[in-house]
Amino acid sequence: MSEQKTAPGVSWRRVRQLDTNNPPSHVNISMACNHCQDPQCLLNCPAGAYTRLENGIVYQDHAKCLGCRMCTYACPYGAPQYDPVEKKVSKCSYCKERVEQGLMPRCAEACPGGNIIVGDLAELEARYQGVREIPGITPKAEVTKPSILINPAKPHKN
Repeated sequence: MSEQKTAPGVSWRRVRQLDTNNPPSHVNISMACNHCQDPQCLLNCPAGAYTRLENGIVYQDHAKCLGCRMCTYACPYGAPQYDPVEKKVSKCSYCKERVEQGLMPRCAEACPGGNIIVGDLAELEARYQGVREIPGITPKAEVTKPSILINPAKPHKN
């Protein structure tokens, strides 16, 4: 069980292997909640379980969740995850409690390649040549205005 105590089968972060135009090359992309500036989960939750905090975290008050799954249908990234045993939805909290203590989110701290970098989005944009969408892979960024940059690495040879 994870630090966040997610149920078996509920994964807040997923790594996808994407084929490139030069097989057998591929790239891996790790995706979780993008803590969007225009979060569709928040806009479509009838229970008002989601809040966008001042620090940009899209936070879910799990106690308010009705389990209706409207947020799972609305999120184009598939970030909210339904637990069929608990009959509720949960999602990445950006390790809100850790961040409030001045710590890094656990995913950034634990990433063995150091590929999950967190910080001020404007500073990250200035430092890295990242993108907010990958055509054919992620939704168009203007839909939710994700608070992430994707910095695709060079493909790996199998």
